[in-house]
Amino acid sequence: MSVPAIPNARRIVFPGKQEVVIEPFDPGIPGPGEVRVRTHLSLMSTGTENIVFNRHFDPGTHWDNWVKYPFHPGYTSVGVVDAVGEGAEPLRVGDRVAFRIGHRSHEVIGADACFPIPESLPFEQALWFSLAKIAFHGARAADYRLGDSAMIIGAGPIGQMSLRWARAAGVESILAVDAASHRMPLARAGGATAAIAAPIEQAREAILQAGGGRLPRVVIDSTGNAAVFSAALGLAADRGTVVILGDTGQPARQALTSDVIMRGLTIIGAHDGHTTQEWSQATITRLFFSLAASGRFPLEGLNSHVFKPEQCAEAYATANRDRAVTMGIVFDWTEDGGVK
Repeated sequence: MSVPAIPNARRIVFPGKQEVVIEPFDPGIPGPGEVRVRTHLSLMSTGTENIVFNRHFDPGTHWDNWVKYPFHPGYTSVGVVDAVGEGAEPLRVGDRVAFRIGHRSHEVIGADACFPIPESLPFEQALWFSLAKIAFHGARAADYRLGDSAMIIGAGPIGQMSLRWARAAGVESILAVDAASHRMPLARAGGATAAIAAPIEQAREAILQAGGGRLPRVVIDSTGNAAVFSAALGLAADRGTVVILGDTGQPARQALTSDVIMRGLTIIGAHDGHTTQEWSQATITRLFFSLAASGRFPLEGLNSHVFKPEQCAEAYATANRDRAVTMGIVFDWTEDGGVK
């Protein structure tokens, strides 16, 4: 069976620093073991994409090696299978799937890179699968125990996912700390037992009060702000663990304190690339979808802004100008190619 071409496929591109446009492209047709997907929604990773958009990273870092122009941002999309190549079973045209591609209307990818979405889970919620996967690696690094205590610094998109994994893992005391007070209702909905709206440098007394006079065993820094690291070290319990989950573009500015040696802290880095055979993109996504579909991983209300692809300049301006009041920034591709 012949596969029709897509005459109006589009994608978002950064031609250079602080530049964004939408351009036409040809996604091609699927070969053996491949499918073509048609995007309904894609989610901006505001932390990663703002760092890339502004080139806010130091020379010689992994960011510097990765970001080359033209750069195609994005890695979180949901939609449907549009065409299938030979041997792509069991996927069929029309299947609802999640996939990791840039912000674009269509793409040809391997069938094994598509993750079926439960019928009961709306696209708007399934869209969080990639950010949930990143935060899952932070939860694994934390090595949570039943009845544990944890603090998540930063209640942005990654922080919100981190709170939910701590709840799913049976952590008893879950503190969320963020200077943006409007993020606190979402943090509480996600499992925070205390939501502290204050800069981390000013939150110690509130943290002790929320913890019954004790500091949390696990501290997860989800912010990507290099200046937060030193404060995080001072807020973990003796012999506690500090997980660096937010990937800063300026790692040389993350300064150690005497807390590390004097109080015997463990520092662990967690990253999107830390997959294993047991916990791969497929297995983590399957678990996430199962928990979300059953209501054990609440996702309502996380999408704060929706833009059409042609509004990409406005979308990135909003992400830079108003990041403290944004959460999930979504591109809606459903009018491309007549999709509804």
